[in-house]
Amino acid sequence: MRKLLSLLLLLAALPLAAQTPEVDSLIDIHHVEIVGRRPMKQIGVQQTLLEKGLLKEHIALSMADVLNFGSNVYVKSHGRATQSTVAFRGTSPSHTQVLWNGMKINSPTLGMTDFSLIPSYFIDEASLLHGTSSVTETGGGLGGAVKLATRPTQTEGFELQFVQGVGSFETFDEYLRLGYGNERWQLSTRLVYATSPNEYKYVNRDKKENIYDENGQIIEQYYPTERNRNGSFRDFHALQEVYYKANRGHRFSLVAWYADTNRELPMITTSYASDERIENRQREQTLRTLVGWEQIRSRGRMSAAVGYIHSWAAYDRKVALTHTDEPSDTPSEGLPDGTMEYSRNRTHTLYGRFNGEFTPNERWLLSGDVTLHRHWARSLGKQVIDSEGTHRLGFDKARTELTATATLRWRATDWLGWGATLREELYGDDLSPLIPALFVDAELLRGGRLVVKGSASRNYRFPSLNDLYFQPGGNPDLRPEKGWSYDVGISFKAIDSKKVTLTGEATWFDSYIDDWIFWYPKAMGYYTPANVKEVHSYGIESRLSLEWRPSKDWTVALNGTYAWTPSKNVGEHFSSADRSVGKQLPYVPLHSASAGLRVAWRQWSLDYKWCSYSERYTLSSNGSTITGTLDGYALSNLSLGRSFSFRWCDLSLKGSINNLFDKEYMAVLAHPMPGINYEFFIGITPRWGKKN
Repeated sequence: MRKLLSLLLLLAALPLAAQTPEVDSLIDIHHVEIVGRRPMKQIGVQQTLLEKGLLKEHIALSMADVLNFGSNVYVKSHGRATQSTVAFRGTSPSHTQVLWNGMKINSPTLGMTDFSLIPSYFIDEASLLHGTSSVTETGGGLGGAVKLATRPTQTEGFELQFVQGVGSFETFDEYLRLGYGNERWQLSTRLVYATSPNEYKYVNRDKKENIYDENGQIIEQYYPTERNRNGSFRDFHALQEVYYKANRGHRFSLVAWYADTNRELPMITTSYASDERIENRQREQTLRTLVGWEQIRSRGRMSAAVGYIHSWAAYDRKVALTHTDEPSDTPSEGLPDGTMEYSRNRTHTLYGRFNGEFTPNERWLLSGDVTLHRHWARSLGKQVIDSEGTHRLGFDKARTELTATATLRWRATDWLGWGATLREELYGDDLSPLIPALFVDAELLRGGRLVVKGSASRNYRFPSLNDLYFQPGGNPDLRPEKGWSYDVGISFKAIDSKKVTLTGEATWFDSYIDDWIFWYPKAMGYYTPANVKEVHSYGIESRLSLEWRPSKDWTVALNGTYAWTPSKNVGEHFSSADRSVGKQLPYVPLHSASAGLRVAWRQWSLDYKWCSYSERYTLSSNGSTITGTLDGYALSNLSLGRSFSFRWCDLSLKGSINNLFDKEYMAVLAHPMPGINYEFFIGITPRWGKKN
């Protein structure tokens, strides 16, 4: 506790250090650099910036889709409008921390984030912090962190944009943005609404149908063609933003994001149940609000934010006597008629953050951060166990998470930079050991043309509330997962006469995680977590981007990523039947890659996207059974767009072909994905007022 108090006192002194003469203009300290010099915040940092064009490609994309085709992290997806999680460097989804405008949005109960619930059109800036680099922003990111942010549009006058999307399987997407802005105010309202029965067809290779002769003898077998049963969805998202720029460098913001989703969970390939009688539905309503203040001065900045998150989630699995889209929320002492499983979860989170930065001169940067999350979680449920009745599930718990961080950056010479971060975390009554991170980079060629960088850090992840208290099976005696991460890399940038720009990066990483939390089955018929694994993850991450502008009208952009990620359990056998030691972790591909090609000519654009994952094991033993391995796959998407400018509006048209080569594949066992499918989008933006 003394270490945490010491950090808090140090951070409290930052505002006093930053009290320099006030200025009226807003000077972003991120850009207070001599021309040609890399920002001090980037010293030793392994970061992937996602292009804005990729985020705004079309309204049907979620952040899961963007990361799938635009990065080298692994996206585990059950299909559109079903759970999609992201994992860095051979870790699990709970080891990926997600920040939205600085506020952590990982579920306090599950510990992970569903990226299918994040519309990419709601995100203006996105970046990935790999491994050690996440320690400067948040704790618990044993694999890394994803940073998402919204930004004002700098509109003058009124603005309206509407996009209508129509796709295969009777899929409809609508997007509306209303905005108003002047020198001081920026107001924006964004709405997204998507619906679909999602009944695509696939060949079910987990079943066989027999063909009989006239004597009843089997003469032939075939795989039946089925449809995605019980896969409908209805998603609604609303984002309200208010930004105000005051005098003397003050800036205020209010951002509120509401999501209401109603989704069926598709039946697996081995199910023989009649879909007309099955109710397998998940609903969620989430409100995230954030109020922020920032003051920027000539040698520093201060910012503060307070926020609140409320989330309600429901799950119902039943044999429906009468099919309904709205299962009962007030069951009797038993369960509603036909219900096999019933779950209701409600969480509240209060958030507060203070951040300060001070630059005494061009060679030093001192920053500090104090963050508070207070969670309340209530989980209630019932489940049919046997003919004797139901079993009650759930818990009602609260936890405080308090972190303090201090970071020092020093540019020792024009070509050599150092950085150090110290983080302290308090989870409930548990105080972590001091978490250090060290960074270094050397600019071998000026202007960032050739940079060598490295980093090392310790990190901790405390168990989620479900890990500790879920009933039945929660384990309150779990220890935090802890690890050491190291990486070293090289990046380069080459520019030829402003027509060709080539950038690239390659990184070697090495990570050790002890007390890995693993849920395993017990003889009583349910799962329970335990600290049973030690994981060694290592490998290579690489990126390459090329942009060529042969003339004023033409642009050709090519980018690609590749990752090689061995991630193995190197701990002791936790039972005589354990065959997981020395094996690749489940659902971690050894090889993953993505590529994109964009050709633009005047108002035309052609985009080709490709991603590939090697085979993945579904069992920790890497068993070779039919269900133990998922084949690798490669996907291709193609889109063609055209924009028009009229006196009264801007108009855009785009057509997309997904899974261009009609590949049969599964990202998750027993959940086949759709074959070739199509989407068309039309967008209209009236010309009201003046836009900068």
